Amino acid sequence: MKGIILAGGTGSRLFPLTKITNKHLLPIYNKPMIYYPLYTLKEAGVTEVMIVSGKGHAGSFLELLGSGSQFGMKLTYEIQEEAGGIAQALSLTEDFAHGEKVIVLLGDNIIEDNISEAVKTFSTGAKVFLKKVHNPESYGVAEVEEGEIKSIIEKPSEPKSDLAVIGAYIYDQQVFDLIKNLKPSARGELEITDVNNFYLSQNSLKYSVLDGFWGDAGESFDSMVEATELVQNSLLSTVDDNLNLLDRAHKSLKSNEKRCCHGVSCV
Repeated sequence: MKGIILAGGTGSRLFPLTKITNKHLLPIYNKPMIYYPLYTLKEAGVTEVMIVSGKGHAGSFLELLGSGSQFGMKLTYEIQEEAGGIAQALSLTEDFAHGEKVIVLLGDNIIEDNISEAVKTFSTGAKVFLKKVHNPESYGVAEVEEGEIKSIIEKPSEPKSDLAVIGAYIYDQQVFDLIKNLKPSARGELEITDVNNFYLSQNSLKYSVLDGFWGDAGESFDSMVEATELVQNSLLSTVDDNLNLLDRAHKSLKSNEKRCCHGVSCV
């Protein structure tokens, strides 16, 4: 399986911090934001990774991360020339995937859980990751009944559950052909929700619910601060510059404390 991190966008919600840099290069506690999805992939055993960024600051990623050898990973890069949606950005990685399954992470999503089991057991279809949130109307929401996803509605006014679909997805090889047949949404973009709903229509969309915290660090200034606090009080704070976890036996996750990030309950 190959990994893809989508790190484009203008970062307008974090202006002026993003006036001269990409938001995924901004610090979250003691590391650049992009380090966290890289660590999630490395921990899951995915070491071949493509980073898709906008054309404005693409060179900054290369300067920061290089070939990835210092992390024990192999990194390559792709440019999204203009905003076209998550699914459009994913389509740019087809040659890189080379017929393999892919795990896709949004570069501003910080995941506390180790998702290696989900990666190892994935076979065909698609898998999404869900997290209970306090404000589901702000996200794509999954309706789950008897262990199966029944629907995914983007930012519903009356959510049918409190399970948000976060920015982490696993797909089989057919995802790229699927994207080629998508039609742009009302905002002119190729939506990842449409991709997931296609798999749902085939009864091939599975899910995992996260236990640890999830931070949408690039959503707002408040979410950046909250994500920083969550990282500071978790094992992620001990990840070193080479993406190795330190002091696992000495750092408490404080799993009995209720933590929140951007309205996300992290029990």
